[in-house]
Amino acid sequence: MAKLKSNNTWLSRVVPFGLYGQVKPHHFREMATVVWENKMELPYAWNILRHGVCDGCSLGPYGLRDDVMDGIHLCTTRLKLLRLNTMKVLNPSVLSNVVWLRNLRQERLRSLGRLPFPMVRRKGDNGFSRISWDEAVRLAAQAIRRTAPQRMGFFATSRGLTNEVYYVFQKLARTLGTNNVDLCSRLCHAASVYGLKATLGVGAPTCSLSDFIGTDLLVIFGSDLANNQPVTTKYMYYAKKKGARIIVVNPMREYGLERYWVPSVLTSALFGTKLMDYFFQVRVGGDIAFINGVLKALIAMKRLDYEFITHHTSAFDDFKGALEEQSWEMLEQRSGLPRLEMERFAQIYSLARSAVFVYSMGLTQHEFGVENVKAIVNLALARGMLGREKCGIMPIRGHSGVQGGGECGSEPDKFPGGFEVNEENSRRFSNLWRHPVPSTPGLKVPQMIEAAHKGELEFLYSIGGNLLETMPDRRFVADALMQVPVRVHQDIVLNSSMLIDPSELVVLLPAETRYEQRTGGTTTSTERRIRFTPEIPGHRIGETRPEWEIPCLIGRKAMPNGELLFPYNDTQSIREEMSRVMPMYQGIEKLAKEATLF
Repeated sequence: MAKLKSNNTWLSRVVPFGLYGQVKPHHFREMATVVWENKMELPYAWNILRHGVCDGCSLGPYGLRDDVMDGIHLCTTRLKLLRLNTMKVLNPSVLSNVVWLRNLRQERLRSLGRLPFPMVRRKGDNGFSRISWDEAVRLAAQAIRRTAPQRMGFFATSRGLTNEVYYVFQKLARTLGTNNVDLCSRLCHAASVYGLKATLGVGAPTCSLSDFIGTDLLVIFGSDLANNQPVTTKYMYYAKKKGARIIVVNPMREYGLERYWVPSVLTSALFGTKLMDYFFQVRVGGDIAFINGVLKALIAMKRLDYEFITHHTSAFDDFKGALEEQSWEMLEQRSGLPRLEMERFAQIYSLARSAVFVYSMGLTQHEFGVENVKAIVNLALARGMLGREKCGIMPIRGHSGVQGGGECGSEPDKFPGGFEVNEENSRRFSNLWRHPVPSTPGLKVPQMIEAAHKGELEFLYSIGGNLLETMPDRRFVADALMQVPVRVHQDIVLNSSMLIDPSELVVLLPAETRYEQRTGGTTTSTERRIRFTPEIPGHRIGETRPEWEIPCLIGRKAMPNGELLFPYNDTQSIREEMSRVMPMYQGIEKLAKEATLF
């Protein structure tokens, strides 16, 4: 493996565009690749960039603009996703034998092209064969009707889908009698929802991206923003211009956070911008010990905001007592850093009048991810860095549907609008939908896989996502999926989960992208801004259907009253219902034009 080179050498500062070295960014090289990949559909790709809401991460740029800063706002993550919207049709003949497809990497499978037609593979078949939409819907509905609700599972990706899709998908599961519906974000940011809700009452960010610009201190835990959410580097650029200092706490030194070349800022594009001021290299899993050491030091320095703690927190004395029992030797061993480093962080933090804490999956993807999030909350509460301007906690979501998917109900223990799954709220939604819904929480996706492995799951409906590649223990997941009698995969391209041999049958349902779907849709950013993304005329593929329409077709066929439960002809009618049943989304029905938001 080639040794990585720091982005902050003297040579990198004089060579323009970040061209020196082996570490990202390589913006202009990547932009040239994007142009080449989309050369046959450049006008359509350009219209997506100009008019659509980003389908990459959850920061939510719209068109070429942003809600916080003036000027062009674009990142390579979004540019690379353009290919999914412009690629050619998959030749169905390649699916006639899946053996050779299993030897292809995931990227190669996607590059074969867009799924154009419904297809089915039955037990014993070498590959998939084309069927009509009527037949595909009939097969799915038939499997549903013969399956007990508790033996069904529903799983959705957290990237690319609109709020309307999440809403109808979870409604299908629940009106079929199960709360076994979950979101891909279970594997990345579920800890944020639970940790923030348990401590602050709301499982969402407490501030805006605009609070980056003007804060004294920007603290980044467990995140490589420069490479995973590169659009954030522009916020950091302007934060630095306003005098912010940036602290990074991470097991690995991310060179993109040392120095970055922001392509839409001329001086930064040429010679880069120094981002990171301080780096604290904790051991993997050592964040709680590090934060507790910082808090222990702050208490000794008498630099807590005791007035804030008295009026806005509880159980501080218990917490202080617990910290006193934690020795510095133990905190050093578990954090991987000496006491002096924890005290140095505390000293920097103690002088800040405002601070924003940013974190990502380096904190949440642990067995103790919820506890990690709670530790961040404690750090913010200790000095009153919540509830005022230029302060707060900002979990950075990697996918565009994480916030909206959860709020629209694609979780086993939450109804749409954040209502807990219980008897009272079950009655509420049963009355609103005029159909009984279950009152006990359903299975989370890891539990669905375990149930499938035991032979206790007979029907699995996935919209996007790829459990084979995202869950731990690939062999276990493959064995589990192989035992599910009927699997329905709704997607725009091939993935490796589709190629697992069927116990009975596998149905592929070809979907449109968010920019192709009739009457557009909405998406919720990590800041909880809800914005309308319009239908973009142009490129269309075969017999693909809108993502929101496909669950409706299945629901209408599977239930006697399906026409009443899923009467939608467009996304506007879905938004009108969402507004009625989700108080937090009241007003969403007014979003029907490009660039509108609330």
